[in-house]
Amino acid sequence: LLVSTVSRPFSYTVPLTYFPMRTEVWSLDGQVVKAVMSRALTERVPWGGDGALPGPRNIQWRRDADATLAWVEALDGGDSRVAAAKRDRLLLLGAPFTGTPTTLMETAWRAAGITWGHGTLAVVRENATRERRTRAWLVDPSGASAPRQLWERNSEDRYADPGDFITTRDARGQTVLFTSPDRKVAFLTGAGASPEGDRPFVDRFELATGKSTRLFQSAAPYYEQPIGMLDARGTVALTRRESKTDVPNYYVRDLVRRIAPRALTAFTDPAPQFAGVTSQLITYTRKDGVKLSATVYLPPGYDKAKDGPLPFFLWAYPLEYRSREAASQVVGSPYRFVRPTGASHLFLLTQGYGVMDNPTMPIVGADGKEPNDSYVEQLTTSAQAAVDTIVAMGIADREKIGVGGHSYGAFMTANLLAHTRLFKAGIARSGAYNRTLTPFGFQGEERSYWEAPELYETMSPFTYANRIKDPILLIHGMADNNTGTYPLQSERMYQALKGNGATVRYVQLPGESHGYAARESVGHTLAEMTAWLDQFVKAGKRATMQ
Repeated sequence: LLVSTVSRPFSYTVPLTYFPMRTEVWSLDGQVVKAVMSRALTERVPWGGDGALPGPRNIQWRRDADATLAWVEALDGGDSRVAAAKRDRLLLLGAPFTGTPTTLMETAWRAAGITWGHGTLAVVRENATRERRTRAWLVDPSGASAPRQLWERNSEDRYADPGDFITTRDARGQTVLFTSPDRKVAFLTGAGASPEGDRPFVDRFELATGKSTRLFQSAAPYYEQPIGMLDARGTVALTRRESKTDVPNYYVRDLVRRIAPRALTAFTDPAPQFAGVTSQLITYTRKDGVKLSATVYLPPGYDKAKDGPLPFFLWAYPLEYRSREAASQVVGSPYRFVRPTGASHLFLLTQGYGVMDNPTMPIVGADGKEPNDSYVEQLTTSAQAAVDTIVAMGIADREKIGVGGHSYGAFMTANLLAHTRLFKAGIARSGAYNRTLTPFGFQGEERSYWEAPELYETMSPFTYANRIKDPILLIHGMADNNTGTYPLQSERMYQALKGNGATVRYVQLPGESHGYAARESVGHTLAEMTAWLDQFVKAGKRATMQ
């Protein structure tokens, strides 16, 4: 048995993963056979996107062999700011665990994962997070041949993503790489991102040459996602197919004969009340030339010619990028079967609102600058482009548009209300508003507060609480354990807004963490969101400062 034990002293500063911990191999009668790792409380860790804990980490059993340990150790002490030719090494140690570990591979970047195949085949991945680079290697665990690089690419480039290797369960129930019986061929599957939207695929991958052959790709009017292989040769696949009007169901698809797929399930619409909702994947451009995308939903029975522009609600979440090209790539598919669950903003479609879902809000670092150096400017120009687009389409009333988001999307919402008058109201759920309370970085920001104090202040909507003139609804789970979004964030933001005379309401959800699970909480959240937008967006009332 591989056993990890957490011990005192427990910390109120860092999460469980940094508590004192030891990992051991036990016999089935509870005797310690091998002490693999013992780590003291770690309250100061190497910072940055490529930082790692020193010593053994990610300790696991090797999936394709009996009683063999595998783990990773940092060669740079876990500090990516230290110059080093190699960052990590992957180690193996077999039973009876008394010998010296052997090195499977050393990586120039931070080791990101390993997929075991069989005695002479494994796939190792390594990432350089800051540079947005990723590599994959073909490795022979027996040591008979040197690692061979499969690819190196920009991790932000969705269009060029070769996909992930398909895995399967072996006779022992272990998840291993799926290969052909002669072990010469593996299979890749991925999102198949393109300017037309995501088109999932299956590729046949020759391990000796690296040559890929496309066996299947989803085509309009369907979104069909490969799930796994159903035969040993990789000629028959299990897929999950849907369309705008077809409920997702599972199918058997022959990848060789290309005959019509055979349905395995016959699930029905779980929410037929939404059957009349229409959706459209749209693309548009912000003023600096970065291309954006979003999915627009319109309520059942809506007729633009007869009904005119609708009150609208935008729900978004910003992401950081290192290149304009990656930021401009289309996200999503126009052929998904969408039904809301939980406290989804899409329930507003039943209340006469149009919804602009996931309008991309890329924050791009260019010309040697970090993405967040121009966060506010890029955020506001993306929002302006989104609003202008739906107004130009004739479906949205410019005077009746609200904005909202969850977590980093809530942070976005408060910033948009602080720096623009584009929206008549905002809804911010489980957000962070004062970045000095997350001083060791946040989201994709790797600089600490002490390295960039002006940035932390400028990006914090708390700093500009006195400028928020439009109504904002704050909702937060009282047991939020996300280290970046403790309830204190909403409590202090509410006090700042209230003290400056803003129109604000703060809703606390007892017992809820970062996401809301209880039926009572979900219903309460939806009721609060609808009432807030009905009062300040649909009615077209401009809040007045008190």
